[in-house]
Amino acid sequence: MTDKELRRLSRSELLEMLIAQTEENRQLRIRLERAVAQLRDRRIAVEKAGSLAEAALQLNRVFEAADKAAQQYLENVRLMSEKGSGNL
Repeated sequence: MTDKELRRLSRSELLEMLIAQTEENRQLRIRLERAVAQLRDRRIAVEKAGSLAEAALQLNRVFEAADKAAQQYLENVRLMSEKGSGNL
């Protein structure tokens, strides 16, 4: 709307426009707050996913180390068993 058109409006028409703009502004603020909250939730989810992935990698390393230790133990038991059988 041009300045000339705005000047032709009555005070009540201008007030109605102001009220409508205020209501639109309020609704947009609410939408913005919701969008910000959703973004924050997504960031938290992404951070948790990263943390879970890191935890899974660490657990894999622990399991690999435990598996390696178990294999070494079994190999030692086998070797000790062979030595014991050879002495008899």
